[in-house]
Order: sequence, then structure tokens, then C-alpha cells
Amino acid sequence: MTTRERTQARNDNQKAAQYTELWIIGTPEETTALVHALRTSGRLVQATAPTIAGPHDPRHRRYLRLRNR
Repeated sequence: MTTRERTQARNDNQKAAQYTELWIIGTPEETTALVHALRTSGRLVQATAPTIAGPHDPRHRRYLRLRNR
């Protein structure tokens, strides 16, 4: 398989997946509000539990998987 064929296959797989994956970082209140809004809109597929962003950073980090419209 050539590089061009691999790239095209990867792009086709991403289009077929119909999901957007992202990491959000913010205060617990901000991340909770965002997750709640996504859940009520029906776009939220998966959300991980909040984890602390760093040892000296009070923000939380979460992974989200969203349905594309």
C-alpha cells in the first residue's frame, strides 16, 4: 500500500466514524457546564471522569467524544 493509499484510507475512516474527539481543560464548574450542555443536546457519546491537570494547576481535564451533526 502506498503512502497516498494509506492517507486516503485513513481519511475515509475518519469520515465514516462521525465523531469528534477532544480534551477540555477548565475549572470543575466550566467542564461540568459544558458536559451538561452537550449531554442535553444529544451530541455527547463519551466523557471521562475529571482528572487534575497538573500538580500545581487547579483545573481539571476531561476527554470527550462527540457525535458530528
